[in-house]
Amino acid sequence: MFVNFFYELKDAGVPVSIKEYLMLCDALKAGCASYKVDDFYFLSRSAFVKDEKNLDKFDRVFGKVFSGIEFIGDDDIAEIPDEWLKKLAELYLSKEEMEKIEALGSWEEIMETLKKRLEEQKERHQGGNKWIGTAGRSPFGAYGYNPEGVRIGQDKGRHGRAIKVWDKREYKNLDDSIELGTRNIKVALRKLRQFARQGEATELDLDDTIRSTAHKGWLDIKMVPERHNAVKVLLFLDVGGSMDPHVKVCEELFSAARSEFKHLEFFYFHNCLYERVWRDNSRRHTDTMNTMDVLHTYPHDYKIIIVGDASMSPYEIVYPGGSVEHWNEESGETWMKRLTNVYQRSVWLNPIPETHWDYSQSIQIMKTLMEDRMFPLSISGIDRAMRDLRR
Repeated sequence: MFVNFFYELKDAGVPVSIKEYLMLCDALKAGCASYKVDDFYFLSRSAFVKDEKNLDKFDRVFGKVFSGIEFIGDDDIAEIPDEWLKKLAELYLSKEEMEKIEALGSWEEIMETLKKRLEEQKERHQGGNKWIGTAGRSPFGAYGYNPEGVRIGQDKGRHGRAIKVWDKREYKNLDDSIELGTRNIKVALRKLRQFARQGEATELDLDDTIRSTAHKGWLDIKMVPERHNAVKVLLFLDVGGSMDPHVKVCEELFSAARSEFKHLEFFYFHNCLYERVWRDNSRRHTDTMNTMDVLHTYPHDYKIIIVGDASMSPYEIVYPGGSVEHWNEESGETWMKRLTNVYQRSVWLNPIPETHWDYSQSIQIMKTLMEDRMFPLSISGIDRAMRDLRR
């Protein structure tokens, strides 16, 4: 950069020589200028300009060469954020390099190998393809890559390939008071309306009042119960992990459902339904409800709406212990069959575009378990799902 500065001064007609250039370099090494643009400007001007008639030429060249460069003062030395340094420890591979890495094999082999590594490993490890560590090709650890493995000590997923996650993760509740920018979701949900009149007679029945008054010859007011949407809905919402990018559309759906259905109950789950669900994500480790109690509490005439991307390891659905967060005694497949057996009218809304479903094994498995009653989380998809629930 300084060499270019030197030649630009010569081209502009400022008489400079190698001697003056070397003098400037020696002055910089000696610390005569701090990390401030003003200090460097005055030092270089003192070294190169011997006649005040060249000051204007020097200023124009200086502005051209060092345009857009900011210098940091002694009192403002910037510290590199820890997050930037941590990024340096992450492993980045090309698609071709990823394809060369092979998975260990079956679920049992991965779990057995992890148990052995925990027994054998005595110190921290980085890189490599065997030990539990960081930035490696091992099936166990963080910030590396493996087609199938256990993620340990990593804030968020990077490739979506972990079959189990060894971390404490916190999720936020969906906001049911969000103002919708469009009424389309509400309109689509209204396809499920089934009105009935129940309770105390508080509403005037104009037609019956006219008929009765005409028949009796005096005013005979007739009242009927207010008409309500009698549909009862159980809403199950997948939260956390791969669902994070879909929070906005899920909040819009949740808000619309709360306003449209008088009889609405909701629960959260992660990835796949297992033996427990919860209502408050901040207390999901301490305040849960047994899924079996849900099946026994709410009658079979409830309509089931499940919202999730169904994007997970197939082990999470078909294997006991397959959950990424805990040891489930029974597979997710078992619980999904129990749910659909009790509630004959059930649908799954998926925020992943329908054109991508064929490329995900877990989505195909879940779609089969739902007997093809999986619909995209879009206006047309919600409309189709509501029509299916009304059959």
